[in-house]
Amino acid sequence: MADVKNYGRLSCHGRINRAFLEAEHLPLNACSRYILISDCHRGTGTENDNFLKNQHLYYAALDYYFTRGFYYLELGDGEELWENRSMRRIKECHSNVYCKFEEFAERCRITRIYGNHNMELKSELGEAVILDNQEGGRDICILHGHQADFFNSVCWRLSRFLVRYVWKPLERFGVNDPTSAARNYRKTQRYENCLVRWTRNNNCYLAAGHSHRPRLSEKDELYLNTGSCVHPWGITGIEIENMRLTLIKWTMATRPDMTLYVAREVLAGPVEIV
Repeated sequence: MADVKNYGRLSCHGRINRAFLEAEHLPLNACSRYILISDCHRGTGTENDNFLKNQHLYYAALDYYFTRGFYYLELGDGEELWENRSMRRIKECHSNVYCKFEEFAERCRITRIYGNHNMELKSELGEAVILDNQEGGRDICILHGHQADFFNSVCWRLSRFLVRYVWKPLERFGVNDPTSAARNYRKTQRYENCLVRWTRNNNCYLAAGHSHRPRLSEKDELYLNTGSCVHPWGITGIEIENMRLTLIKWTMATRPDMTLYVAREVLAGPVEIV
């Protein structure tokens, strides 16, 4: 394994390959049920807590998947530890979420990996997961995706400093962080092109987050993106069930009698895993 000093010298694909050296392996078969969710950015309940507006949708989704026997996979940036220093305050603010995580853990149905915004938890969380296809098709490799982003992987401490002390205060005035893959189109294009090339070179699926752009192609493309939980209109994720992939959205909807309810909508798929 490359040491920290050499990590920055690795290519985009080198950093991705390194992430999978010690990946957790889980089975993928016709009985598997997985929900892939990323980029919750849970904060401390302040005006900078982007998760706060969707927390009710997220908890409803968690309850739905827990009841139906899904395995929860969180693809990084679950916590916003660039803008916040205290993990304890995040857990206190969103205690219902972490209580539900404990319920998943009691049934051995949860794996959380770290991303660049909760890199501080790397000693507690893994970096990657591989779903080993037991039905003869392609495996699904899973990571946050910041490994393809030099500034947010190799230079993550500098990025954290800029977010915490420059972009966080400016965000109150509507100024977007230009270093963010979620807010910089050209940066996102470079990041996603790297991941697409990796899938072609390795002939397997690659599921990521980081860019906040949900993606599931019904053609032969192997790159998948879960999106995020901080969209203004709701949260997105990818379900794996019956050896098929489905991109879903959780949002608020209105019944004919004008009452509101939490709705699960299909954005793309289902697509067969081949």
